[in-house]
Amino acid sequence: MTASLDLGLHALRAAYRAGTLDVGRTVETVLQRIAAAGDDKVWISRVADAELRAAAQALDARRGEIETLPLYGVPFAVKDNIDVAGLPTTAACPGYAYTPDASAAVVQRLVAAGAIVIGKTNLDQFATGLVGVRSPYGVPVNPFDKDYVPGGSSSGSAVAVSAGLVSFSLGTDTAGSGRVPAGFNNIVGLKPTPGLLSTEGVVPACKSLDVVSVFALSCADADAVLAVAGPARKTAAFGKTFRFGVLSAADAEFHGDAAYAALYAEAVAKLAALGGTAVEIDYAPFREAAGLLYGGPWVAERTAAVGAFMEGAGPDAGIWPVTHQIVMAGKDYSAVDAFEGQYELAELKANAYAQMASLDFLALPTAPTIYRVSDLAREPVLFNSHLGHYTNFVNFFGLSALALPFGFRPDGLPFGITLVAAGFREAALLAFGGRWQRAVPLPLGKTNSVLPPAAVDPVVAEDRVPIAVVGAHMSGLPLNGQLTALGGRLERAGRTAPVYRFYALPGVPPRRPGLVRVAEDGGAVELEVWSLPAEAVGAFLRQVPAPLGLGSVALDDGSSVPGFLCEAHAVAGAEDITALGGWRAYLRTLPV
Repeated sequence: MTASLDLGLHALRAAYRAGTLDVGRTVETVLQRIAAAGDDKVWISRVADAELRAAAQALDARRGEIETLPLYGVPFAVKDNIDVAGLPTTAACPGYAYTPDASAAVVQRLVAAGAIVIGKTNLDQFATGLVGVRSPYGVPVNPFDKDYVPGGSSSGSAVAVSAGLVSFSLGTDTAGSGRVPAGFNNIVGLKPTPGLLSTEGVVPACKSLDVVSVFALSCADADAVLAVAGPARKTAAFGKTFRFGVLSAADAEFHGDAAYAALYAEAVAKLAALGGTAVEIDYAPFREAAGLLYGGPWVAERTAAVGAFMEGAGPDAGIWPVTHQIVMAGKDYSAVDAFEGQYELAELKANAYAQMASLDFLALPTAPTIYRVSDLAREPVLFNSHLGHYTNFVNFFGLSALALPFGFRPDGLPFGITLVAAGFREAALLAFGGRWQRAVPLPLGKTNSVLPPAAVDPVVAEDRVPIAVVGAHMSGLPLNGQLTALGGRLERAGRTAPVYRFYALPGVPPRRPGLVRVAEDGGAVELEVWSLPAEAVGAFLRQVPAPLGLGSVALDDGSSVPGFLCEAHAVAGAEDITALGGWRAYLRTLPV
């Protein structure tokens, strides 16, 4: 059981619910796998084995609370620029280390939901890099080939998930650090919209751009973590048919990696087969914004974060030379540069938004290629910048993104794509990502885990408005198409509370219904509750003429929903049809 245990979040929860697994056995599995991995450079610090066993025992004693603890007994790792109480935070710099008394806000939420912190993971020092090699703690071993970079800066967090050491992990993402490692480790990388998840207790890289990211084996697992880590945000789902932005041949840059180029073309074709229409974009504004992050005044924000520490640190602090070079370059920029950069960014963002307005998302390579560790020794800055070619702009523009696996080069190294959507579209991205993972069956990381059942795939919690209808907008009646054309969905059929009189308003046929609330002698009326996307309600209301208007309709189960009521003055001379119980019954009384 231990060797084959599936650490997928939903697999663990199913086993816990069935009573075939306890948390103690899960923790023992994690400890055995970490020991078997040896000196893989994944961890900077870990919770003591005895403490982990005690935490498992405490959770096993709370087995009856499984349904109220959505992450019950789920082991996870935390990037070592995110605080965990009692463990040192180093940001991969020994001289910077401090031990916090409290965990970061996002960690607190996960632990309160039953998750277990296993330890703190390695990273590119001060989250400055996309390669995973800029750390005095070593280079985390890419599970697919130790000679190749694991991606950064969230290197250890990605490897921990891909290698099956934990169920999920937290990273951070400023320029791609939560996506590039996902692509190089064949896992899912969710980069939320800036501001969605709290960054309290996170060592800043570029404070205005930083986000906490999530690595997982499946979109279903990432969705479960997001549901705990941050506030719920309702959104519309991508439809069965959708439009997605792709690179033109002129804009596609793979730095000579023909295999990555071919895989990207295949991924675009797969998206089209799933119902998408590919639309070529002009990548120039995205590319130019990406260039601002390290080639513009935003470097100074890294200087603001840790520059003073670097200036005062001694030779034994363990500062990585390339990191020092990058961070201290921020001193070369002036306040004028900062303002001019903001103006330039605003223009680029407006151009990008105009292109994205008619698209559901962009589909880009997560990275243009992958490098050997030895390559980075030769070109530490240039090759790192290459890896951010398709990622650096996303936080600048306030967008959401999801890195997804899509196959392998002939040498077995993973390739992935990233879907980039408007801000706060995480739920829609994860729902589509779940569909993608079922259509593109692949190993999950470098594990033997399997996709969780389709029943737990992410579902979009849409911002929809319920509307009660009592007349021709009901199913099968002449005006129902006004609802369905706007994305209307039948939620349930029912009856009003017995507090209404119901009328067939006078006028040229077809007549309209009038529902009026009364203080006495009321009756119950058949209705249907439909829902519309919030943004479609206005368009629907414009199609409904006076004297009908939207009000609160009381239902027979004691609840109330918005629905159509009639102004009382309009029923003078109208036929009272309350006794018939509904509009369909009334229509049956009319001559054919």
